[in-house]
Amino acid sequence: MFGSKTLDRLSRMLDDAIAGTFQERDYDESKLSRLESRWKQYLASTVLTSEKLRREKENVKSFVSDISHQTKTPMTNLKMYAALLEENLQTETHMENRAENLQMLDEMIRQTEKLEFLIQSLTKLSRLETDIVEVRPKHQEISALLTEAEAGIRQRAAKKEICIQNLYTGNSSACYDLKWTKEALENVLDNAVKYSPCGSKILLSVMEYEMYAAVSVRDHGRGIREEDMPKIFGRFYRAEDVQQEDGIGIGLYLAREILKKENGYIKVKSAPGEGAEFILYLPRDHTGTAGQNHL
Repeated sequence: MFGSKTLDRLSRMLDDAIAGTFQERDYDESKLSRLESRWKQYLASTVLTSEKLRREKENVKSFVSDISHQTKTPMTNLKMYAALLEENLQTETHMENRAENLQMLDEMIRQTEKLEFLIQSLTKLSRLETDIVEVRPKHQEISALLTEAEAGIRQRAAKKEICIQNLYTGNSSACYDLKWTKEALENVLDNAVKYSPCGSKILLSVMEYEMYAAVSVRDHGRGIREEDMPKIFGRFYRAEDVQQEDGIGIGLYLAREILKKENGYIKVKSAPGEGAEFILYLPRDHTGTAGQNHL
């Protein structure tokens, strides 16, 4: 159907495209058949699309970097001036409406911290989604992940007198990036602390399977309605019954995206009034894929 020269040129065009070295000028239009000309046009448009995506990625990288840099100083200044104002209000014991001013200052500090957390979360998310930063999984013990994540959330849990109990005593390993997976697990633990009653317990445990190590976070909070469970991992999603609670609805989404980068995944089990259990599945080796049937 096609001559050997035609097939050779088509094959060479495809090889160049795969290697990222295809250039339209390398092929003389006058010496190509109709099929080869169409193939050349297609590959040329593909190269242009790839170049456009590369430039857009670079633009996003620059934009995210600018946002992160430009907001750091104003946020630091806001927190500094708030601390100075709080110190002045504490010493001015005879000031009119002092209690009311302190209350408004507390709210200003809380909103500043919320804004700072939002900026940091969006920056991390943008870097992950555009592959500006890479998640680099490697074999390591699971106990290190649990210890560091527990330490990172301990202060917030203490404010509500919540005990985080680590039940895991094994020495199994999984394939994960400690920095980013700690971020994912901390987000899940933070969620558990946020929606658990004061004085309750949060249980950390690990279940070991052939392909995955499953890190479980179980709380005794209000639980999650069945209709909300498919939505809670969405960006900025917050159920109607928690709209008045602190939070912006990005922690679980970020946790899911981090685990996907590691070929892992996250599941939730819950019922209203019975607490919730979030399970983070980490692959046991580099060959584990998110496309495997979930446990």
